[in-house]
Amino acid sequence: MIGLLQRVTQAQVQVDAAPIGAIGRGLLVLVAVQPTDTPARAERLLERLLGYRVFPDSDGRMNLSLREIGGGLLLVPQFTLAADTRKGTRASFTSAAPPAVGELLFDHLVERARAAHPVVATGRFGADMQVSLVNDGPVTFWLEA
Repeated sequence: MIGLLQRVTQAQVQVDAAPIGAIGRGLLVLVAVQPTDTPARAERLLERLLGYRVFPDSDGRMNLSLREIGGGLLLVPQFTLAADTRKGTRASFTSAAPPAVGELLFDHLVERARAAHPVVATGRFGADMQVSLVNDGPVTFWLEA
């Protein structure tokens, strides 16, 4: 699984101009599922997201995790992160999981996240979403599990 995490002061996702998920300070994570991914990989990605030290401590160093600051987690499915862009001028999506598999593993990630963390919001799998955010820093990391 791929998680593109962005430290944010706020983030929101809309479908058909209606907000469906929003957080204040925390992490917006764009999530892609690949064909070889498993529930165990989803759980490993979640552990990394919750424990990754990207928030500043009192000295301004990135030493605090999402768990430690109690921030929000906004998970947004985005299969395009798994695209193969090495050739030509159009991406290939053969490296992304089929939609049914992707949705199943994304839903598993969300279920586990909600069981492990108090503030979790999501986008909608397969929907045309508009995502807005204020990237804090900017701080952005690509994680794979």
